[in-house]
Amino acid sequence: MNIIDFWRIFKRNKFGLAGLIIILIFLIMAIFAPIISPYNPNQTNPNLFLSKPSLNHPFGTNELGEDLLSLNIYGSRISLIVGFAAAAVSVILGLLIGIISGYLGGLIDEVLMRITDFFLVIPTLVLMIIIAAIIGPSLINVIFVIGLLSWPPTARMVRSMVLSIKEWPFIESAKASNAGRSYIMFVHVLPNVIPIVFANATLAIAGAIFSQASLVFLGVGDVTDISWGEILHYAVSSGALSAGDWWYVIPPGTFIVLLILGFVLLGYSLEEILNPRLRRV
Repeated sequence: MNIIDFWRIFKRNKFGLAGLIIILIFLIMAIFAPIISPYNPNQTNPNLFLSKPSLNHPFGTNELGEDLLSLNIYGSRISLIVGFAAAAVSVILGLLIGIISGYLGGLIDEVLMRITDFFLVIPTLVLMIIIAAIIGPSLINVIFVIGLLSWPPTARMVRSMVLSIKEWPFIESAKASNAGRSYIMFVHVLPNVIPIVFANATLAIAGAIFSQASLVFLGVGDVTDISWGEILHYAVSSGALSAGDWWYVIPPGTFIVLLILGFVLLGYSLEEILNPRLRRV
């Protein structure tokens, strides 16, 4: 399927188009944050302690008098950076394990799948909290913790596809031509699983965004970087949430939900388009 055919099918998918629009809005917000933001997000004013929304501060201010609209705009940057970076780590690791496990089979498949099952059954968020607390709350650490603990679903999906693909006639022809296993895996098998993996990657981004916000909200992420999770963390620790200062909590929570929804809609739409079986349905 070429790009023109893909776009012709995609633009008829209302959910996918809605997801793409949501994501583009947040990407524009992140890229042009210095231009869009009405104030410097680090500019404090003690006289504006937890001020309610007004014309000058549409989202109100926090306990330091910082403009919450500016903080929420800048917060989109960290969420997107972590989402894309952690999903890249997760997808690459899951892709490699899935291809190796599915194609080689035998003892290697058994060992890799038991490891995958182990990571699937344990509470991932709890393990993320423990590891992040041990190794430190830096942004890089959070990215790798999320990425290294989120690969099992991708590995499972890729393995199931490879088990089918390796029985196709062109793979048998490659074997008959004495092609090496590594050559077959990464030249013949890999291109056939990439489209579905690409669709799965958008769902991995959504999961990474939620995980990062959760870790920062719980205090084991980097609370020095401006992010939606950081805003929610300080909303609770400052007592604003218990005091009913809704303007401190609702915007970052809504942005998290909307961005995750955008990637979920896009992911399911891409899977429907790129998976021949679902496309026929």
